[in-house]
Amino acid sequence: MSLIEQAREACAALPVAARAEGETIIELLRSLGCDDETCASALWYSLQRGLPGAVDEVATQWPPSLRRLVDGQGEAEKVWDLHAQRGFGSGAEGLRRLLLAIIRDLRVVFVLLARQLAAMRTAMALPDHERRELAQLTSDIHAPLANRLGIWQLKWELEDLAFRYLEPDTYRRIARLLDERRADRESFIAASLAQLRAVLEGAGIPAELAGRPKHIFSIWKKMKKKGLEFSDLYDIRAVRILVDSVGDCYAALGLVHSLWPHLPGEFDDYIARPKGNGYRSLHTAVLGPEGKTLEVQIRTHEMHRANELGVAAHWRYKEGGGADAEFEAKIAWMRKLLEPRGEDEAELAAGFETELMEDRVYVLSPKGEVIDMPRGATVLDFAYHIHTEVGHRCRGAKVNGRIVPLTTQPRSGDRVEILTTKVSEPSRDWLSAHHGYLNTSRAKEKVRAWFRREAHDANILAGKASLEKELRRLALDDVDLAKLAVHFRLKSVDELYVTVALGEVTLGQIARSLQEPAEPEITQSGNPVASRAAQRDRGALSIEGVGNLLTTLARCCQPLPGDPVRGFITRGRGVSVHRADCASLARLARRDPDRVIEVGWGRVDVQNYEVDVELRGYDRKGLQKDVATTINNVGPHIVASSSRVQVRTGEVEMRFTLRVKDYEQLSTLLGRLGALPNVTDARRLGGR
Repeated sequence: MSLIEQAREACAALPVAARAEGETIIELLRSLGCDDETCASALWYSLQRGLPGAVDEVATQWPPSLRRLVDGQGEAEKVWDLHAQRGFGSGAEGLRRLLLAIIRDLRVVFVLLARQLAAMRTAMALPDHERRELAQLTSDIHAPLANRLGIWQLKWELEDLAFRYLEPDTYRRIARLLDERRADRESFIAASLAQLRAVLEGAGIPAELAGRPKHIFSIWKKMKKKGLEFSDLYDIRAVRILVDSVGDCYAALGLVHSLWPHLPGEFDDYIARPKGNGYRSLHTAVLGPEGKTLEVQIRTHEMHRANELGVAAHWRYKEGGGADAEFEAKIAWMRKLLEPRGEDEAELAAGFETELMEDRVYVLSPKGEVIDMPRGATVLDFAYHIHTEVGHRCRGAKVNGRIVPLTTQPRSGDRVEILTTKVSEPSRDWLSAHHGYLNTSRAKEKVRAWFRREAHDANILAGKASLEKELRRLALDDVDLAKLAVHFRLKSVDELYVTVALGEVTLGQIARSLQEPAEPEITQSGNPVASRAAQRDRGALSIEGVGNLLTTLARCCQPLPGDPVRGFITRGRGVSVHRADCASLARLARRDPDRVIEVGWGRVDVQNYEVDVELRGYDRKGLQKDVATTINNVGPHIVASSSRVQVRTGEVEMRFTLRVKDYEQLSTLLGRLGALPNVTDARRLGGR
């Protein structure tokens, strides 16, 4: 009798529903290519869970490998239960036991994922609170883990079912939109496939073509991430091309782009640069038939199988094959992820969740060790990842043997070497978001901890200098720092200085707070009013004591939302709005004091405001290009510009008139401009 038959016979004592769930798990494990022992372990654990003590006698006859598989599932169940009862972080010790079980046999992961999916498929019969807890666990743990291991075959269904139970209204709305357009979409896909098939056959490229299903959770995630409506998504209509070789992939890509216009910026080559979980494919978007957007994925049959099964596609059973380098790399990743690290419960849980995130980079240490970090991490983040003291003593870095700035973000496969001094002395600039030295919260916290150990007075002085510098750059002279401290729920201005010095309150947050919307207008009856104009135009101006008047922002001082402002009634141009400290307004007020009125900022931020910015430094090749690129990347629009170079000294002065949307954008821009090589100062010009 086979292992499966033995387990099935023993499970005959279970209720019908439990036996049905067991068969679903077997079916899922078979689809992943798992062996009989793995499948049998799932059934034996179902029996152990359903009838405690029923397997005690037979378990003594199990081989050690089967025992590890069953015990691993038991350890997992303890952690999942604790997660549902008290939250993720409270189960650190149980989590360690689970992770050690997975280290001993990676097949436990496949059983956990299959069992969770089987449970999710029948979750509608559960009470609402149990269904939501199960869905939250799936969303927190199982779906990210399936994604991290590249097991798309299970990942998409886990995500969709969790989303269905956690966000039922949104799920139904998107499902309804998909159903309403199903007929049009299917006819469009059929027409697209017919054209593609003809072109590929004409070129002699054998291919398998099909429409690609778009899953509801991925639709919602893209809508949320890009701020798009359903009608704006281009990849609701998608097709997949499967070919025999990598060369055919690129040949097919060329045919697709010659058949239909390619959409700029919508191409990803995951064959040349696979994702961290091994995913490989070509992705492109085109204007297909009828001028409608169409997403096209191109891959080989082997890539498709690997993408669907992930690690399971590379499994080597006892009875077959030699070592698989790619699979061994996955094993190494799992072992690194799952090693106990001696951290406290919160740190362990946070570390586990962080490791499950999709976007990772894999860099090499000088000794050839693989270091796994979040995408966007810098070489300075890498230094702190290696060891806190390495980060504190870091003064330079090499990537692939070349010295690079500490803000450099290495790519997968790069070899990184950290250059250190004997003295631990991190820089306060490392905590500034403008400079971009550190992008991981863990490294930033290590720097903050170092400065917390420093003298309190030094933190106050450093924070004060940093804040005053920022206010000068923004040309703000009359900010009430006591009110600013209250806004951030701090007890004093000194405490505000300390939080700024430690980067706990960023300069960008301060800039944004200086532009907080005013309190709602109060009618004579004492009720707050949110006028249609106010709801429509935050950043528009409200005029005290009069109805709607034409307002213009004065060119002499260029006020921004959040600046203290006053108005001056002009002849024929409505109210001209000036900064309260504007010298031109002061002259006008002395001449015609009766025409000066009170104005205030409104509630909605949809306007752009012109502001003059001055930049000083020393000329070099490419400086103007770097400045223009920085402005473009941050987002302001250049209205006018001028520059002047002192030939004798090499000093350069640039002035720009920019359209910015708020203080935060202006603050970010000035910070990045000031960090450019050869730039000594970048600031907003004040009133004249």
